[in-house]
Amino acid sequence: MKPELDWSTYENAGLGDAYADIPKTGGDYAKAVAVCINSMVCLRPIDRGVMCPSFRIHNDVAYSPGGRSRLIKKLLNGEIGLDEKQTLDQAMDCCVACKGCKRECDTNLDIATIRTEYLAQRVNAEGPSLRQKLFAELPNMLRHPRLTKLSIAVVNHSPWLVKRLGLNPEHPIPRPLPAPQLTPAVAKAGATEVLLWVDSFSRHYAPDSAEAALRVLEAAGFSVKLLEREFCGGRSAYSQGMIDKARAQAAELVEALKPHLDAGRPVIGLEPSTLLMLRDEFQTLGLGELAEQLGKSALLFEEFLAREIAAGRLELPLKAIANTRPVLVHGHCHQKAVGAMKSVRKVLKLIPELEFDFIEASCCGGAGSFAFEAENAEDSRAMAELALMPALAENPDAELVANGFSCREQVARLGGPDSVHLAELLARHLAV
Repeated sequence: MKPELDWSTYENAGLGDAYADIPKTGGDYAKAVAVCINSMVCLRPIDRGVMCPSFRIHNDVAYSPGGRSRLIKKLLNGEIGLDEKQTLDQAMDCCVACKGCKRECDTNLDIATIRTEYLAQRVNAEGPSLRQKLFAELPNMLRHPRLTKLSIAVVNHSPWLVKRLGLNPEHPIPRPLPAPQLTPAVAKAGATEVLLWVDSFSRHYAPDSAEAALRVLEAAGFSVKLLEREFCGGRSAYSQGMIDKARAQAAELVEALKPHLDAGRPVIGLEPSTLLMLRDEFQTLGLGELAEQLGKSALLFEEFLAREIAAGRLELPLKAIANTRPVLVHGHCHQKAVGAMKSVRKVLKLIPELEFDFIEASCCGGAGSFAFEAENAEDSRAMAELALMPALAENPDAELVANGFSCREQVARLGGPDSVHLAELLARHLAV
């Protein structure tokens, strides 16, 4: 096989089990697959952390990170049987790319990225399905919100189309909201400049969080810059295994961000899976040194604020609000994978008299397009019911803070409480 992604810099490539040979084909991809040392940490009873939601609900070794790795080794060596190949396909389709394995595995086995390569090879061999094309194209469609809203309404209200596309009839595709009219204020002379990247999904599905983030950053005294037009960054195409489209979209974003990188501005994002792609998946697309520079400058909203707190530079006027509901926090898997929940905690402590607690849960089961796919409907709900939804049911008076759009959408459709982005909570407590 010829890998679609650049595996040459995979951080632990070739450092895997000395007793399990690196597969004969696949090049650097094979090395990445072979980092599994069979420590079995992914098979132990797990009630904390992220790893591995699909194994947790199936309790089948093949659905564990190590199990998937061993089956891919067989595939690359030409030793896999038809039944095992079918099992591997099912296991890879059930992966929600949560990055829990990369964080919690002894050798940081990155099944999420390995899965993307696996999907890309399937797309090359069979072509993308209509559903894959639609999900990959959605960010571009959002640039035409009226047409997109109409198209989504037609799909959601047509049982035949839902079935034809392989969509989950219990989880309608959300309709986009009016995009925010963001106009940064004129900052004081000498104010630190930052770039707030409002990606396509934040702009059209979470406009309140974008507006709130702008208010918070400006209230803290920063001079906020915005891109002249919207960019998606390629997350949707990448998740569907459509690498050429993802690479083109990523390169377009990198070029648009170049002036801001040259000016030394940090790039701040709101949607975890989208912003963290700049630090992680962009490095697999062969985009060159500028992408590496971008990866070092990209920060989640909460990471940036926490960095400023640690440096003693953040002056954010916040006030207590009477009769405020207690807050529960659910972290997006990618936030957890990079350790960003510590930043969320640090920022929440700034709000006077706020009572908050973190939910100890794995993936919510939303996971981008996962919950919208008919074959994954049962798994999606089961993942949410492992810990997240029971925790919310035990605290019916709490408000939920969840920075991931998919997380908020999943909780809402399963009957959970109102949820907001951290930026919205902070904006509500601004004392200016």
